[in-house]
Amino acid sequence: MIQGRENPKDTRLRENMARIKNKIVVMSGKGGVGKSTVSANLAFALALRDLNVGVLDADIHGPNLPKMFGLEQHRFTGEEDSIEPVEVLPNLRAASVAFIGYDPDTALIWRGPMKLGIIKQFLSDIEWGELDYLVLDTPPGTGDEVLTICQSIPELTGAVVVTTPQDVAILDSRKSVDFANKMKLPILGIVENMTDHVFEDGIRYTMFGSGGGEKAASELGVPFLGRIPLDPAIVASGDSGRPYVASSPDSETARIINRVIDAILLSIKGIYS
Repeated sequence: MIQGRENPKDTRLRENMARIKNKIVVMSGKGGVGKSTVSANLAFALALRDLNVGVLDADIHGPNLPKMFGLEQHRFTGEEDSIEPVEVLPNLRAASVAFIGYDPDTALIWRGPMKLGIIKQFLSDIEWGELDYLVLDTPPGTGDEVLTICQSIPELTGAVVVTTPQDVAILDSRKSVDFANKMKLPILGIVENMTDHVFEDGIRYTMFGSGGGEKAASELGVPFLGRIPLDPAIVASGDSGRPYVASSPDSETARIINRVIDAILLSIKGIYS
């Protein structure tokens, strides 16, 4: 702001975000809890409900969404100050630093200002158009990237915190909840991912336990959105480039994921009704 005038870039960012009804930040306190898997399935499932959806991969150093959507070879198109997101479905479009054209095997050794600059450019210059939902898949922790998103986007709808049932993951997820509270960002709830589960065929996959996310939600006074089972098929679908809700829509796990999405939408309604 100079002499009461808003920076043109900030004006463009604000106007761009104003065309999006709901902006959901997906967070995790630590890596490896399946946050990007939750983001990809959330975005795809919302699109399958005939909503207009965008998904922004804000993980600069480890962008995973292009692979999960089968878009590894795609690149951004457009002109200066006008970036076209990549189409996943006619009503679902994605953006990621991976679409700039860097070699996927090359490490991006960027300091904070460069990372923050690219995130703000994405927020201001990507031509999302009118959206019902924008899902923002953030890197783990409470560092520069997620802080920039929370400070730059007016009227964020809320945060979904993803954790596994492990004590170390729960500890870090509590920090994400504290971060959201300090940012005055509404907390839509906690998702417990990779939980133990007995499937319809009687097979039980056990690794991280069960119940930790629900306990943390209860202790912190935030909604518990549900448990997503530790299902190897979810991993296989993400690696193949098609989110699980699309590759196995009639499975028990897909029904569970959709119940989690129902809980997210109910939480939004409860906060803003």
